[in-house]
Amino acid sequence: MKIIFRGIVQGVGFRPLVYRIAKELGLHGYVLNKGGEVEVVIDGREKEFIARLKASLPDVARIDEIIMEEYDAAYEDFKIIESKDGYREFSIPVDTAICDACLKEIFDKNNRRYLYPFTNCTICGARFSLIKDLPYDRENTSMHEFKMCNECMNEYRDAMNRRYHAQTISCPKCGPFYTLYDGRKNKIAEKNDAIKKFAKFMDDGYFGVIKSWGGMHLVCNIEKIDEFREWYGRKQKPFAIMVKDIKTAEKYAYIGEEERKILLSKARPIVLLYKKNALENASPGLPNVGIYLPYSALHHILFHYMEKDALVMTSANMPGQPMITENDESFSLNADYYLLHNRKIINRIDDSVVKIWKGKKFFIRKSRGFIPSFIPSPHNKKIIAVGAEENSSAAISINGKIYSTQYIGDTKNYDTMLYLENAIKFFMKLFKIKEIDAIAMDMHPLYNSRKVAMKLAEEYGIAPIQVQHHWAHAVSLLLDNSTQEAVVLALDGLGYGSDGMLWGGEILHATFENFERIGHLKYIPLIGGDVATKDIRRIVFAIFQQFGEEIFFHGDNASLMRKLAKDAPLTSSMGRVLDALSCYLGICMKSTYDGEAAMKLEKYLEEGEEEHEFEGKIEGNAVDTVDLFKQLHDASIQNKANAAYSFVKALMDALSSMAIDYALRKGIDSIGITGGVSYSLPIVNMLEENVKKAGLHFLVHNSIPNGDNGIAVGQNAIGGINA
Repeated sequence: MKIIFRGIVQGVGFRPLVYRIAKELGLHGYVLNKGGEVEVVIDGREKEFIARLKASLPDVARIDEIIMEEYDAAYEDFKIIESKDGYREFSIPVDTAICDACLKEIFDKNNRRYLYPFTNCTICGARFSLIKDLPYDRENTSMHEFKMCNECMNEYRDAMNRRYHAQTISCPKCGPFYTLYDGRKNKIAEKNDAIKKFAKFMDDGYFGVIKSWGGMHLVCNIEKIDEFREWYGRKQKPFAIMVKDIKTAEKYAYIGEEERKILLSKARPIVLLYKKNALENASPGLPNVGIYLPYSALHHILFHYMEKDALVMTSANMPGQPMITENDESFSLNADYYLLHNRKIINRIDDSVVKIWKGKKFFIRKSRGFIPSFIPSPHNKKIIAVGAEENSSAAISINGKIYSTQYIGDTKNYDTMLYLENAIKFFMKLFKIKEIDAIAMDMHPLYNSRKVAMKLAEEYGIAPIQVQHHWAHAVSLLLDNSTQEAVVLALDGLGYGSDGMLWGGEILHATFENFERIGHLKYIPLIGGDVATKDIRRIVFAIFQQFGEEIFFHGDNASLMRKLAKDAPLTSSMGRVLDALSCYLGICMKSTYDGEAAMKLEKYLEEGEEEHEFEGKIEGNAVDTVDLFKQLHDASIQNKANAAYSFVKALMDALSSMAIDYALRKGIDSIGITGGVSYSLPIVNMLEENVKKAGLHFLVHNSIPNGDNGIAVGQNAIGGINA
């Protein structure tokens, strides 16, 4: 019998497991990697073999499909044979945190891998970040240039060893190693001594760069955060903090059961946690901080040598640029010390960032530890979707599945746009995609991601499909909940509307085939366009001018603002309304990073109560946010948190009532929320309460990112259905 296994079955110890079970059962035949699947031939006891295989699967492995075919051939033994090319389905495991067995080895003084930073086995270590092509064999990875020593080769060939056919196997004799440099590129130390000295420099308060699996990190100890901000030029932006262990995490943040589970998971993402006072300056003005645990052997060894128990560990890049992966390029960061290894990074992959809400994962950035991954597709076509503009990724569909690329970033930057194009082409190479059925892109005429779509469209001789931004958000939510239809609140900063306006506070009746805009927020002017998203006082001035008040600008400056307001673009953006509220209440007047004002408002929404009886008035199909601001201005505000909560509650009640009324009239049983605003947990709670009171199902994200990092998946589904 020939048995084909598809899923995550390469690079996870799957073939060695097949071998051991076949030998235990006295079976004859073979196992091999074939493209993106594993092919097994055995001469009997198929049901028992499969049952034992499923029961013994490593944590990181997954069987999605089993195909059985009659096969007549006689074999005298069972063996693993060389890989062949074939069916191209993703079987690459994600980069996975070091396992307990390997961790034990690196701290065992009698083990030959004692304190070796590239220790891994068949179920842990770097995978996607170092693969060049399928099948997943050493020659197709950046480990190819490191020739195995005899001891590693013996482990590799020993079917009873957990490193049997571990493609990234190495040791201090034959594997990659770290080198420590100073800011002038002078070599200071190598191998273990390099890590030990770097640890001392971190304890002493210097700024460093570490090369990890999928890119570089800027590092300093947390006592130096304020100086680090001045040096790096990011005075307000939150920094991720890597801590020594879970007990240390509890010292710096409040951790619930679900947060603990994902912190300790093999993915090791950055998890947004409610912080304690010691980390206030890691995320100024925000209620939470991003914390994660060591995931590579290097991280564990570094903390082993350090006195400090926490480090700023943030992606190393110049503003707007992709994360640095090349050793020579890292010196442009002007840090004090550089801890760099000599293994090539094939695929850049940022740390994933996630926020937990009632057991659901709200991915802010879905990348290391979770990508490559797929979601079932509503179509069976080969579609490329290039995503939005900021916080973007792409999505490629094949064989009824939609695969997301790793997090790409802000394609306003040319290098990031190239990164997007290269990521798409890499996935196409892995899948051996030679022809595509359609290319989907955002409707916004100025998005750089469209340039990538246009280039691919010309290359393949097809016309690109334009997909409305918020419809793509809504469909990503449908996919995430395996449903066909819902009323969706798509709330974000802004997106190009099908009427040419800038949307962002939308209620949509969405299916995969089409959408209807049920309602939205009243349009407000953005004086100066994008400038207003940074100098939020302009938005507040434009709103208050509509009911005869001047605020923040006076005299000649006010005259200039009034003049500019006449030709200003209009937006229905929920994000901009939250920015304006934050600014008016004196919480955040100017935004130095994307979403800052609205994010700083969240702390007040969490602390506030409904003190004021504001009313979200509905005119036609629009909620009058200008009138809400007038009510706020006329109120006697004693408590910012209560004022903020009362305002947003009135706004969400109005949006909820429109969505619920429509759903009940049309017999639609689900209402959901998507877009960047849906990361605000108080807002999600407000909507959930109203939806459940109406007896309807409430939909939120769990696998696909809420924000623009997940929009390509929705684009792909729409493109495939409507191509």
